[in-house]
Amino acid sequence: MSSVVASVGTGALSLDPAVVAVVLAMAAATMLTKVGGLWFLSRVEISERIEAGLAVLPGAIVVAILAPELIDGGPREWAAAGVAAAVMARTENILLALVAGVITVVALRSLAV
Repeated sequence: MSSVVASVGTGALSLDPAVVAVVLAMAAATMLTKVGGLWFLSRVEISERIEAGLAVLPGAIVVAILAPELIDGGPREWAAAGVAAAVMARTENILLALVAGVITVVALRSLAV
């Protein structure tokens, strides 16, 4: 039994209102989490240990998101991870390393047939 989903627009750019609502709800939840976290942290004393943990949190989140993809990935994904690691070691810039890794995996996947 097939179901028909109402959408706005036509073709590849059609938007399902439910998907748009979910994305907007996730954006609002993300903003509330960030604002709430900043508000909370501005009212408590932060120890050196907590500050050290917060400093490494972005890297830990990136690893938690990318590790399952890398485990399931093949040579192209591992090569891209190597490029990202090399860029990170050289520049110590996580955003630049992620961009280099994404560009590498996209380029390697486009070369494969």
